[in-house]
Amino acid sequence: MQRQPLHILPRLFKVLSIFLLLTVQLQGATILIPMDEDQNDHLKAYGITYWALAQGYTGDWLLNYRGGSFAFPDNQSLQLECRIRGVDFEVVSTASYDNILREIASPSVNAEKVKLEKAPRVAVYSPKSKKPWDDAVTLVLTYAEIPYDVLYDDEILDERLLLYDWLHLHHEDFTGQYGRFYASYRNQAWYKEEVAEMEASAHKHGHGKVSQLKLAVVKKISAFMAGGGYMFAMCSATDSYDIALAAQNTDICESMFDGDPMAPNAQSQLDFSKTLAFKDFNLRTNPMEYEYSDIDANFQRQVPQEVDYFSLFNFSAKWDPIPTMLTQCHTRIVKGFMGQTTAFRKSRLKSNVTILAENDAFGEARYIHGKFGLGMWSWYGGHDPEDYRHYVGDPVTELKNHPNSPGYRLILNNVLFPAAEKKEQKT
Repeated sequence: MQRQPLHILPRLFKVLSIFLLLTVQLQGATILIPMDEDQNDHLKAYGITYWALAQGYTGDWLLNYRGGSFAFPDNQSLQLECRIRGVDFEVVSTASYDNILREIASPSVNAEKVKLEKAPRVAVYSPKSKKPWDDAVTLVLTYAEIPYDVLYDDEILDERLLLYDWLHLHHEDFTGQYGRFYASYRNQAWYKEEVAEMEASAHKHGHGKVSQLKLAVVKKISAFMAGGGYMFAMCSATDSYDIALAAQNTDICESMFDGDPMAPNAQSQLDFSKTLAFKDFNLRTNPMEYEYSDIDANFQRQVPQEVDYFSLFNFSAKWDPIPTMLTQCHTRIVKGFMGQTTAFRKSRLKSNVTILAENDAFGEARYIHGKFGLGMWSWYGGHDPEDYRHYVGDPVTELKNHPNSPGYRLILNNVLFPAAEKKEQKT
């Protein structure tokens, strides 16, 4: 065997060293999923993050870093999935990622790293029958390819909710007044079918009225939260939930809803100590009116569409990581959108409620959060972030046309929230 000249050996050693160094760097590389303006599809990026967690990977949520970016150890499967779903990503070396983490850890930088540990089990509280409207959460879960199960009254009352980490309340009326749609839709087939289905369900579960059935459901959901569950709601599922809790010792439904008149002293019998978010609200007692109470700023609202925006609060990531997670976005200003419940009057909020987003000029809170027992809840006003005024029967929003929607991002922050390692807010 021919020997290599001695002068070649140092060069071979150098080449081998470089190869080994590159191999180590490649093995230790990180996939960074940016969530700033460089991201092609923000909504599907959440789905990719959920997918990675479901595959058993753990990752980091880099709060306030490039719009709230996600990071996972580099692997070919994740790269391929990003390419298939059209999600932008960057492969950064160990040294580069360490520099990012040092930047985030600096006391002078409003950022924080939060560990993502597991894919949450997601449920949506929604009727099984088809309704003539669409729900923003189910739309975005489907678009982002995040799996979920549909539960309704039977499953909630049968304790099935205990199998899940996160629950969304679909467009719902928990007061037993069928969304106050009586004036406009009482002759529509879908409305009559809903009334018949709800009354049958109430009787099946031993309740004489739909309002009593819905209160039982609300109490089960509250028990789910008290045990550590996370609840998210939009539109009328927000204020109607609290109204049902406050009215549990009286009758606030007129005869067209439950067969007998509303209690004449119903307003004075409301118990605000039972509610999650709202206090001192006044019921809207006209059953022909499309409104439950003065919690919602919709009644006599004078906000022109061209100035209907709300701003996200800029929380301290290191001191207030929970509200920071819930407000991650690539912009701090989000265009407003209407719903049966559009916005919450700030004067009706309890003092322990955290306002996540507001239209301060008009005294409106648009996005709020709070704790209940070991769990938490977040409520978001409006119906569809990309349809300013969504009417019954309007066509479905095509999210492929809105892949970077800030309003929809706020929903998905909540979906991933249970996956994050929780750090208590500092005092």
